[in-house]
Amino acid sequence: MLIESRPATDPEIDALVTAQQRELRAADGGLDGQATVTHDDIRYLVVVADGRAVACGGIQALDAGTGEVKRMYVRPAYRGRGVARQLLTALEELAFQQGHAVLRLETGTYLPAAIGLYTSSGYEPIPVYGEYVGNPYSVCFAKRLRVPA
Repeated sequence: MLIESRPATDPEIDALVTAQQRELRAADGGLDGQATVTHDDIRYLVVVADGRAVACGGIQALDAGTGEVKRMYVRPAYRGRGVARQLLTALEELAFQQGHAVLRLETGTYLPAAIGLYTSSGYEPIPVYGEYVGNPYSVCFAKRLRVPA
């Protein structure tokens, strides 16, 4: 597998984000106000396997020292293979290179595998912030980044 940077306008990122949002809406009942589009200010990484993008995630700056993990998604056929953990590590390295000392993220209470990944990767619960305030399914996490070994 290869992890590479792609622009937000890449059609494979669009397909992955669309699949992610469809899956999330089915799980949370389609809460109003949920974003379903890619953002130009997110730096995306994709995992490529067998010539196609099978996972994506991005980093969006919240401020000079804080980044946010966005749109992390792995196609169902590639789950359980360590793809998400490899992608998360690459996203952390990207965030550190961009000057972020802290990474935050939001996920849903109905996504126990995601919560397990983040907590086992050193993320700690924080209060719900920003656009996630008021969403009964949101849980937020943060991690202080260290220099990669």
